[in-house]
Formats: sequence, structure tokens, C-alpha cells
Amino acid sequence: MSRYSANEIEAKWQEAWDKAGIFTAKRSADKPKYYVLEMFPYPSGRIHMGHVRNYTMGDVIARHKLATGHNVLHPMGWDAFGMPAENAAMAIGGHPKDWTYSNIDDMRGQMKPLGLSIDWSREFATCDPEYYGQQQALFLDMLDKGLVYRKNAVVNWDPVDMTVLANEQVENGRGWRSGALVERRELTQWFFKISDYSEELLSALDTLDNWPAKVRLMQENWIGKSRGLQFAFERTDGAEPITVYTTRPDTLLGASFVGISPDHPTSKEMEKDNPELAEFLAECRKGGTTEEAIETAEKLGYDTGIRVKHPLDPNWELPVWIANFILMDYGTGAIFACPAHDQRDLDFCRKYGLPVVDTFFAMDDDTPVGNVAFVPPKTEKVRWVNHFAGLTEATGDEAINATVDFAENAGWGEGVTKYRLRDWGLSRQRYWGCPIPVVHCEKCGTVPEKKENLPVQLPYDDGNGKPIDFSIPGNPLDRHPSWRDTPCPSCGAPAKRETDTMDTFVDSSWYFARFTAPRAETPTDLAEAEYWMNVDQYIGGIEHAILHLLYSRFFARAMNITGHLPEKAIEPFDALFTQGMVTHEIYQTRDANGRPVYHLPEDVTDGKLADGTEVEIIPSAKMSKSKKNVVDPVSIISAFGADTARWFVLSDSPPERDVEWTASGAEAAHKHLSRVYRVAAEIAASDAPANDQDEALLREMHKAIHDVSGGVESFGFNASIAKLYAFTNVLAKSKAGSDAKRQAAKTLAQLMSPMTPHLSEELWQLLGGEGLVATAPWPVADEAMLVDDTITLPIQINGKRRAEISVPADMDKAEVEKIAMATEAVQKALDGSAPKKVIVVPGRIVNVVV
Repeated sequence: MSRYSANEIEAKWQEAWDKAGIFTAKRSADKPKYYVLEMFPYPSGRIHMGHVRNYTMGDVIARHKLATGHNVLHPMGWDAFGMPAENAAMAIGGHPKDWTYSNIDDMRGQMKPLGLSIDWSREFATCDPEYYGQQQALFLDMLDKGLVYRKNAVVNWDPVDMTVLANEQVENGRGWRSGALVERRELTQWFFKISDYSEELLSALDTLDNWPAKVRLMQENWIGKSRGLQFAFERTDGAEPITVYTTRPDTLLGASFVGISPDHPTSKEMEKDNPELAEFLAECRKGGTTEEAIETAEKLGYDTGIRVKHPLDPNWELPVWIANFILMDYGTGAIFACPAHDQRDLDFCRKYGLPVVDTFFAMDDDTPVGNVAFVPPKTEKVRWVNHFAGLTEATGDEAINATVDFAENAGWGEGVTKYRLRDWGLSRQRYWGCPIPVVHCEKCGTVPEKKENLPVQLPYDDGNGKPIDFSIPGNPLDRHPSWRDTPCPSCGAPAKRETDTMDTFVDSSWYFARFTAPRAETPTDLAEAEYWMNVDQYIGGIEHAILHLLYSRFFARAMNITGHLPEKAIEPFDALFTQGMVTHEIYQTRDANGRPVYHLPEDVTDGKLADGTEVEIIPSAKMSKSKKNVVDPVSIISAFGADTARWFVLSDSPPERDVEWTASGAEAAHKHLSRVYRVAAEIAASDAPANDQDEALLREMHKAIHDVSGGVESFGFNASIAKLYAFTNVLAKSKAGSDAKRQAAKTLAQLMSPMTPHLSEELWQLLGGEGLVATAPWPVADEAMLVDDTITLPIQINGKRRAEISVPADMDKAEVEKIAMATEAVQKALDGSAPKKVIVVPGRIVNVVV
């Protein structure tokens, strides 16, 4: 082959790797194991450049570890359940299963040309009955250990689609698909007891040294540990006291009212015979259940007429209001409001004309609160004007601790530590998900399905051979008698299956463990899990920093408790890397109404459309199909080859930052790879004798080995590639003999092989390398060759650089001076006279004054 042709070589080498089976992972006692995993994709039907970047990063690590003597596990699967498949069935007809598996086939076909070192024999999709059947078995084991339970809970209810929505599916108070106003409704739901592990999940973050600090902080904030005070307000009517929990008990003398949730037992009891209140509560229950949705909603309040006594002054009565911003599932569902130091409380009090009392001021400012609450950091010292423990100057933290101690000593309150982390609701009223394996029997109650009856498979049709009708709102499983109606596993009487399916976060919370033994007849094979776990390097987007990773950490603990993972795996991911996005310019024009009209990159040349219309350019935007700023990896691979795409996404910026895809950048990458091929081909055909340039080239080779290896091991892929560019230039210009150049070129092929595996195999073969470069031992830098024996010193004559000399690094100053004085430039400048001054700075420069 006379020139670099990616299309010719890439398929050839992928076939060679498959034939040799070098990426098939098997247990081995002879090598250290290494498990690298990227977050698996949802099968949308098309890969995008974000996939290319994510999986290329993992591939670089996997290939490098393979070359350094590790037994590598690098699997791939599909996060395949979820609403998009049902949406597609509603929009275009067909079945979610067919749509999903068709997309998987398409995406697998698009990914394989990338030449990823994946063990495809371990591939699975979470919608495979083989996978979700084991998930059901795991659910039953967790149920047996008390890690799963069922209770009434307030959920987001879409009244049009008649389904529960996850918080992420509520947009501006409306269902993401139907657009209907979401209601807060109380339903019986299944939950995982993740809150029982709040402290453990929080404290263990300190052990995750190889996780990004920002991810650990995000999880810490989500778990939300806080110490506060719990106490009761006595009602003036003698009814049951109202218990509150507060994280700012120090502001108790600024109390304006006691607030209770619309879902508080007192609210529910009162609405039974109060139509006006019932109407108010119905209004409150519209909108999402997230803290953000409730915080940003208009503040609504209802004076119940109930009055309570202040714990520090029985003659001081506070009104009890129902407020729509108070959550029932945090604390006790009741608070006292201190509006001077809480913006939410202040907005409420200003709206309803309730008092606002300052309890502390800044040290140098005693201006009363206006419409902005004074909420300094708890670590900032403030001046107290209303504190019952006699504080005058103290930080918020000091005041909170003093208040809790005061209340406990006085016997009217108790210091309590609480967490924001709520139990994980896993029930979803939809078809395309893992069925929850329980049966509801009038006689026996809720009964677990027998394991021998697993998997409880989703029905493909309506039971009469007709397609399931997804155009009807609600869950198709609810109206599927032949699937829903079943004998009770306990007594055999007619019963009904649970028709809720599991949240798709469940599917992705244990897939990493299943990859260790994907065909096992139990959730895991303990021997395989003991060998392969933990995941040594996990790679994925920052958008999964909280829920996916937190749920996976909980599941690892649950799987250990149920006997499916070893103790060492309760923190399943030893190292985590969160990569940046691939961005691209957005090209837009405007229609007659000024609305943006987006244009594909291939339709724009030099900032203009084909008809000459200039486009407005928005730089560095996240790739989005709706804005048409997407680049199709399939077309890039077809035009330039997979190695070009891989090289570009790794070379342009540090991997944790966004990288902007440009056509010129891809072309430059391809041009460089063509040059590498040409240089190697010339070296392979050359026959020059050894000479005094050999050592210099080999020293540069060892420096490249050192620098590239360090970059790969530290995720500095762009730094490694920068060194490879430089070393290619050195190699191209070197006048060394053929043997030295061939050795350096083979090393270049090895160093490039994690990034450009196909080209590297071709060069390795061209240069006479044995076997496959993918399995060749990684080159090791000779430390002695990293230290220069000779150095180059510039010679300045009267302050201007006129020459340079190469001398041994440890040469005596007097000897350096002799060599410098003998150079032609110095002799010409002196013209037979003696120099006025000669200054030798060892290792740096020679200055001659004439």
C-alpha cells in the first residue's frame, strides 16, 4: 500500500483481533486483573461524538493495560428500558421491544468500526429477560433482607398519561410527554431503604480518593447531613402538639408562625369537613414534588386558626399556617418560620402580612431586614440581639450548638441529626421496564413470586395475539388480564400480579457486577465477582454524578448483604473519571418572525449557505439534534477512518474539558496520520548505516516513552498526543541509521496504538514487528537515556547569539571556555585580539565580550 488508506486497513485489523480473541476476558492467576468500564449507552439508534470520545478514552486505558501485562475486562451493554421506547411506539407504531433491539443492532454496527477493545461476548441489554430475571431475583433477596418495602407516598401524577413521573420528567410543572399539569397524588409505592445507609454512604466518600472532588461534594450535598433540634409546640386547644424539626433553632426568638405541609396529618384531618381548605390543598398538590419545583412555585398559605404556645414563653402564641413549600417527607412536615433569616419564609410573611423579627445582624450593620433575608454562612460571626442563651457575638454554628444544648438541658427539645436523602421510590406505572416480582392476594396479602417462576416476563401482545395498544393512556399491564391474573404463589388462589415496573435506575445500578458473569444463573457468580471486582476505572458523564453513582453504591452494599458481592466491592468503583462533552458551532438564520432556523454543518461553507445567505454562528455549543449542530461519526469514519476520529477527540483538549469538533481539526488529524504512515514506510524501505546520530534519536525515543506513558496513566491523553506529534517530527528529520530509525518507528507505533490501533498495527507489520502490536509488551523507558550526556550551549558575543556548541554535561568550565573560544564565530569577532571578558554559566550559556 503506497499511502495511508484507513478504509483498507481498519476492517482487516479488526478481523485479526477477533480471530485472535485478544479482548475476550477470562480469569487468570498469571496476570493482575484490570476492569475498565464506561457508562453504558441508551440505544437511541445512532451513536454520537460523545460516545466516540467516552469509549475511546476507556479503550486507550484498556489497551494500555493489556500491553502492560494486565488481564483486562472491558465489556459493553445497553441501558435499554425506559419511556423513549414507549414514546416511539405511540408516535410511530410498533413495539418497544422491536424498536429497542433494532436500535441496539444499529448502534452496535456503528460502534464496532471504532475498533474498541471490547469483549463483545459479555454483551447484554437490560431488557433481556436473562438480565432482568436476575434483577427480579435480586429484588426478592433484598425484600427478604428488609431492604425493600411498600408504603403510601406523594408522587408526581400525570392525569393525562395516568402514570407516575420521575422528578426529571416534570418540566415547568407539566408532564414531559403530555404537557398536562402534574398533580401531587398519594399512591402505594415500592421503596429501597437507601436512607438507612445515609451516614455510611456519606462517610465512605472520604475513602474515594480517585474520584473527582466535585463529584464527592455533589453526593455529600445530596445526602445532606444536618444537625438540628426537634421539639413540639403545644396547641392552645389541647389537641395533639405539633412537632417540628429545624436546622436553625438559634433563630427561635424570631419565629413568626408555625407552618405545616399540605400533606401533614393535621391538614388531612381538617380538610375532611372544610371544603374551602380541601380546595386550597388541591391547588397546593398541583405541580411537581421536587424541592426546586416547590421552592420556585408561588407561595400559598392558609391560616388554620390553630394557635400554639412558644416553648420559651407560654404567653406568646403563634399561628399555624399550611404552606405549599413545606415537604412532608423531610423532618416532621412542620417548621417554625424565621423570616428575617430565610428568604422563603420572608416572601411568605410579606405576602400574608406576618411579623418579621431580626435575631442577629452583621457585625457592622444593624439595618433591619427589608425584602432580602439576611442569611450569612454559618461560619460567619454575627451580632445577636435575640437569643435566649445570652449570646452576643457568635457564628451560626456556635449558636446552633448552644441552642441545642440549652433545649436539651431544659428538657423541651432534642438534638437530632437528619439527612436530605430520601428512600428511593422504584415504582413506575409503565410497560417497558422490569416487572416487580410480587403478587397481590386477597388472602395472603403481598406475596413474593417464587424464584423458580422467574423471570416474570413482559407480555409481547395483548394475550389474544393482537399488538399491545400504546395509544391508550396508562399502563398496558393494568389492562392485560391474562398476564395480570395469576395464582397466588403461596395459597394458589386467584391473585393479581404487581403491574408497576422498576425505575430504570435500578437496571443501571448493578450492571457492572453482572458483567463479571453475564450468563450466570444467579445475579452474580461469586468467584468471578471476587476476581474481577472492583471496577478499576469507571468513565462517564458528570450528569450521572449523583443518582446513578449513589444508587450503585447502595446496590453494591445490598448485593453484599444478600450474598451476591464480596465485602471489598461495597464501594464498586475504585477510580472515576468524568469526561467533557463534544461541542460544535450552531449555524442559524432567522425566519420572518425572528425565530431561529438551524442548519446542518454540511450545509454551511465559509459562514454562508449555498444561496449566499450568511449564518449566525454560536460557538462551542453542546451537540443537539434539534439545533442541527451534530456531527455523524459514521460519516466521519467513512471519510477519514476511525483512527482519525479517535485521534481528534483525544488530542484537542484535556479529557475532563469540552472539546469542539471542527472539520479543519479532523482534516488536520487525518493529515498527520497520513504523514506518520509515510514516514514509517520510508523508514521500512531505507538501508542507511549506523552513525553518530543514532544515540540522539534513541534518547528522544525513550523520552517519548516516558512522557506518553505518564500521560496515558494520568488521563493526560492530549499531552501524550502532543509528545507523539513532537517525536514524529524528530523521527522524520533524523539522520540516524536505518536500524535506529526502525526501532524508533516501531516504538512510535506502540505508543500510538491505544489511540490509533488500526494504523499502529499496519505500521508494526510494515516495520517487521512480531505478532500484533495490541499484544506486544509496552515499551519501558531506560532511565539512563532520559538524562542528556551532552548539552547545547548558546554563545553570545557582545549580547547577541552568534553560535552554539555541544559539550558533555559535566565538562569543566575551563574546558567549555576553550571550546567556545575556538569556534569560528568567536575567532572572527576577536580578529586576533584577546577578549575583554568571558563568562561561562554551566549548563546555560557562554558570554564573550570583545
